[in-house]
Amino acid sequence: MNFNKLVTLGLFFLSLNTFAQDLKLATDTLITTQHQIKTQNKTLSYTAEVGMLPVYDSEGKALASLHYTYYYKNIGKKGKQEKQNRPLLISFNGGPGSASAWMHLAFTGPKLLQIDKEGYPIQPYGIKDNPHTLLDIADIVYVNPVNTGYSRIIKTKDASPNRDLFFGINADINYLADWLNTFVTRKNKWIAPKYLIGESYGGTRVSGLAYALQQKQWMYLNGVILVSPADYLSFESDTPLSKALFLPYYTATAWYHNQLPANLQEKKLEDLLPVVEDYAMQNLLPALAIGNALSKNKKDEIAQQLANFTGIDKEEFLAYELALPSQAFWKKLLKNQPELSVGRLDSRYKGLDKYTAGEKPDYNSELIAWLQAFTPAINYYMQEELQFKTNYKYNMFGPVHPWDRNNNQIREQLRKAMAQNPYLHVLYQTGIYDGATTYFHSKYSMRQLDPSGNLKDRIEFKTYLSGHMMYLREQDLIQSTQDLREFILKTSAPKKAAKYD
Repeated sequence: MNFNKLVTLGLFFLSLNTFAQDLKLATDTLITTQHQIKTQNKTLSYTAEVGMLPVYDSEGKALASLHYTYYYKNIGKKGKQEKQNRPLLISFNGGPGSASAWMHLAFTGPKLLQIDKEGYPIQPYGIKDNPHTLLDIADIVYVNPVNTGYSRIIKTKDASPNRDLFFGINADINYLADWLNTFVTRKNKWIAPKYLIGESYGGTRVSGLAYALQQKQWMYLNGVILVSPADYLSFESDTPLSKALFLPYYTATAWYHNQLPANLQEKKLEDLLPVVEDYAMQNLLPALAIGNALSKNKKDEIAQQLANFTGIDKEEFLAYELALPSQAFWKKLLKNQPELSVGRLDSRYKGLDKYTAGEKPDYNSELIAWLQAFTPAINYYMQEELQFKTNYKYNMFGPVHPWDRNNNQIREQLRKAMAQNPYLHVLYQTGIYDGATTYFHSKYSMRQLDPSGNLKDRIEFKTYLSGHMMYLREQDLIQSTQDLREFILKTSAPKKAAKYD
């Protein structure tokens, strides 16, 4: 059921000159539609708001406008307090430069992609109701940072705002914190328990945002959810650490594709991975750190063990001085199908390469499959069901580079936010077959976030038998939404004051 009620407030206009056609989009606008959905337990009536909301400078001048979609449960006039108290889930994807379509149409929102049970695209493309949506327990807003979705910098005849205000780790955090203050104020959600959820680079974003919201907006959260988070502090470290952390993912992927020796292949993955995690930290990491001082015999011994754990030939590890690049792993794993390579973001997927030779796959097979399903779905959904009509291009990936990665303090910022706010909890959700932001990189990051262990009772770590977007697999969608639902329910109503005894 879909009853449309349209409200448009045009205060400023974005313009873009394309093919001699002037495209305009109001930078402060709101369109609402009414919907119903049958969740797991009941029928839910809700409102969808699609809008453009400006980013203001300190003098109140609009510098950019962000495209967002906001869902809230319909509550009668007598339920004003309930509406204000309902948790608010604020959702970001990553990239940097990625739109919010991914978690919007496949994880927490009221609609799901039309895909098969393992996450592969099927035709006809489209969407369907999501009975696992979190809308039954929380209002949800999906935010598109500048140049993603329909979000754009505001161009005037005089000049455009400085790109440095938007495209970098700290710039991104700063302007989004300001924007969220405006959004929360407009929607009257100040007293609601608030949660940030960020996927991939969105994990970097929301880790920093948790602290920025406290320090600059005096807005305190109940939770931060890190979905397959990208922590550049582990990925951009010296080779020994970063390479060692890939090993458990290599083992998991090799196990999935039946490439391990028989004695390891027959083991349960949950029994095998702790052994490999221990070997990565206790044996491989020190060996890589020793470098050319490692004896030939010890190097040969470790190379053989790495071959056993990955299904990759021992000679390959020796050729790369034990630090096998992930691209080589994706290319060389399927020795019985050398024309096929495995995917980066989800290594359950396979791609067809031009040559069996080479050191990397021709393309990211999983990302191509996802774009094939998501792109038509989000464009159809915005235009037809949510009635947001525009000739602007919906940027699944937008132009945001070069991206300034200097002064990356996000891990420490999240720790400070947790230390200063006893109500703040953190949930990690990661896929075992994610080769971009591997689950073991996330586990390492979690351990470094809280080296003392003083915050351990407020941090949870969940893994799933799929990849970067673990929710695309139906079984993991059910489990991951249930884990998220339980996390919100138990942290949104604290039983004591925010203090340390």
